[in-house]
Amino acid sequence: MKKTTILKEAIMQRRAVVLPGCHDALSAKVIEDSEFEATQISGFGLAGSLLGKPDVGLVSMKEVLDITWNIVKSVSIPVMADADTGGGNAVNAAAITESLITVGVAGMNIEDQFFPKRCGHMAGKETISADEMVGKIKACAEVRDRLDGDFVINARTDSYASLGLEEAIRRCNLYSAAGADLAFIDGIKTKEEIKRAVAEVNMPVSVNLMDAITGVKTELVPVPELAEMGVGRVSIPVASIMVAHKALTEFFADLQSSDTKTLPGEHHRISSFKEYLSFVGMEEYKDMEKRFLPNYVKKYESNEE
Repeated sequence: MKKTTILKEAIMQRRAVVLPGCHDALSAKVIEDSEFEATQISGFGLAGSLLGKPDVGLVSMKEVLDITWNIVKSVSIPVMADADTGGGNAVNAAAITESLITVGVAGMNIEDQFFPKRCGHMAGKETISADEMVGKIKACAEVRDRLDGDFVINARTDSYASLGLEEAIRRCNLYSAAGADLAFIDGIKTKEEIKRAVAEVNMPVSVNLMDAITGVKTELVPVPELAEMGVGRVSIPVASIMVAHKALTEFFADLQSSDTKTLPGEHHRISSFKEYLSFVGMEEYKDMEKRFLPNYVKKYESNEE
């Protein structure tokens, strides 16, 4: 079964399928190894890992496509991409959709913010008109229908913060009519508001789920409850980059403060060299070397401990 079909069927079952956010190929592989059904690429995470910058529209679409390609190749589970605002107008959004389908992603998020956009949980967001976003969705849907009808278009609206829930729901239904498959009301706050959105939006609804310490404004509702409500997708968007930042910060701060600049015995902080090489598939490459390199034994095995 195609990855697009796998993802779309999971979302359409409205069982709150969980898609943790990844920021690179390694984090995507960890998510797959942890037996999640799918993953989504975090634009917030890409900005942090690639540039060390905030998510304010600094990562180019070319960079997004390159990293997305690496992530898709690294895992066997479906991957959703983050197309931000689509790279410009409806024509640009259609081109990005075609590129994403070509590199093998199973779906994408596209939002109704002005460019340059801002992370959904930052202040100062502005939205384009609903009509302009409808044009973008129609253009993306036309490409989807031509290339892969199961490719999932997640229409994100950032209108909740400035225009309220009623307008956000209205926009979601306009985007549904234009061809979107999934709706995401960014910044929605309470469980009751999620219930209302699920009841009134004419397509499955996606919900962000993170502890409030991360800055995510949506109430932390257990996934089984979201499934009972009929939520289509649950995203955990910034987890991988936040976890990486915390772990790296603590490790190197402790290393620097150590008198010996070593942290002996703290094996819980790191993977062993052997474990890591196994995880990234070193044995597969050793097998290829044995089969294809005429001087393998002399060059490698004679030096192995």
